[in-house]
Amino acid sequence: MAKPLSIQLYTLRDQIAADRDGTLTRLAEIGYRSVEPYDPTGDPAGFRKLADELGLSVPSTHAYALFSQDAGEVFDAVRTVGTDRAIIPGGIEHELFTTREGLQQVADRLNGFAAKAAEHDVLIGYHNHWWEIEPRFEGRTALEVLADLLAPEVFLEVDTYWAAVGGADVPALLRTLGERVYALHVKDGPGVKEQPHTAVGKGTIDVPPILAAAPDAVRIVELDSCAGDVFEAVAESHVYLTDIEGRS
Repeated sequence: MAKPLSIQLYTLRDQIAADRDGTLTRLAEIGYRSVEPYDPTGDPAGFRKLADELGLSVPSTHAYALFSQDAGEVFDAVRTVGTDRAIIPGGIEHELFTTREGLQQVADRLNGFAAKAAEHDVLIGYHNHWWEIEPRFEGRTALEVLADLLAPEVFLEVDTYWAAVGGADVPALLRTLGERVYALHVKDGPGVKEQPHTAVGKGTIDVPPILAAAPDAVRIVELDSCAGDVFEAVAESHVYLTDIEGRS
């Protein structure tokens, strides 16, 4: 059975800051049955209680807080919100992705997080932007080289939009990374940096072949920014992805 369509809650960060419970309720009314928090440390028990009431699963959470808070407390929050997968969504110097020595430093850092996470029965993942894609090493993206340096248990959440903006053939990249890919951030837009995103299916990204290249990966809708009404955009994204994949 296909995993339920999810949404990265960073998409609605302003709405959540103003009214978390109302925002999650509205997402459930739209039809989302899964969410990915961007900070599990803010009232994790209250979040879990509401998610349970709304029938929302949590396949993973971002954990940028690992760079500034006690790791044990962060991992406890990760488990409390309902998942065992914590994703590093950035916070590592961009220039480290431009050399092999830098990539080894990135891998060492991520592998170190993974060792700490294992003590709490949590897995660590990494989420890319364009700066892990643009640097090339004998034709391979920095993300591909990094994947070879990571401990086997470290997984990837591939942001398909930023991979395309970085110049990747995204379906080919996903096939190369294979089972390392646990989840996809599915987003759409003009395909350039620093421009608002659109509902999935309304931009320049050819979404179906991307999804076909990673059939078992969790699909997570995200808009980093939105020129129009964000609730309309996430609703349109839900309709589009449900129609083409039969997910709910």
